[in-house]
Amino acid sequence: MNAAGKSTFAWEPFTPRGVAAFAHARLGRLLLVQIVVALIAAASVTWFLDDNVFPVIKAAIQNLPAAGEIRSAKLDWRGDSPKLLAEGRFLAFDVDLNHDGKINSTADVQIEFGTEEIWSFALLGYAEFPYPSGQIISFNRTELEPLWGAWRSTILFVAAMATAIGLLASWWLLATIYFLPVWLLGFFVDRDLNFRRSWKLSGAALLPGALLMAAGILLYDFGAVDLVQTGFIFGAHLVLGWIYLFVSLLFVPGIPAAPPKGNPFVPRN
Repeated sequence: MNAAGKSTFAWEPFTPRGVAAFAHARLGRLLLVQIVVALIAAASVTWFLDDNVFPVIKAAIQNLPAAGEIRSAKLDWRGDSPKLLAEGRFLAFDVDLNHDGKINSTADVQIEFGTEEIWSFALLGYAEFPYPSGQIISFNRTELEPLWGAWRSTILFVAAMATAIGLLASWWLLATIYFLPVWLLGFFVDRDLNFRRSWKLSGAALLPGALLMAAGILLYDFGAVDLVQTGFIFGAHLVLGWIYLFVSLLFVPGIPAAPPKGNPFVPRN
């Protein structure tokens, strides 16, 4: 039985040979490994939020005054300004009603609440967001602290599920985009591929990049890399998928040679 007629045991997407094995494996095997990798990525995002983001949000809420709200697109602030509400390595919150620039946080992302808009400072610059008009939004410790306590776990769960489902959807979409060029290239280099196998190969080639990005998120959370280095990891995880896509193609089995035909002039028994 040749490679086209049997299922290949594929289990690891870390090496080009391992990725290539998914081309001839069952579709269920690829989907199982994709789900596992998506859950690993979701776990890294959840860990980062729980360890580096949510504690800062909780501390900022606890430092709000007992009364205050956003009404008619303006902040009704009942405390001192400017005031640093909370600060972490990644995120910081402060109130500066006039945006005087008196608070310069060392966090990678700084969210500043002014009288009429929110300013967001990050590595690539800053952005302004006006408060929504026609709504009343609580901006005080009394109301937000129990609300955050009630919704924190739900938000964390939704973030994890959104990460996993979003990754699976993006892998399937990209595999649908990539499989035709992969099949065409495989045709020219005599690889044993059809449309279905090319799609599976394309889907498997995206997994190493996702694992790299998940590791990059954890490295940033642990302080091993900074935001700039994390940005390079993000770019590298995109390029890594293309590298695996074409290098793994070389490890796909070649087209089986056709069996030799008998001599038609030799009489058969």
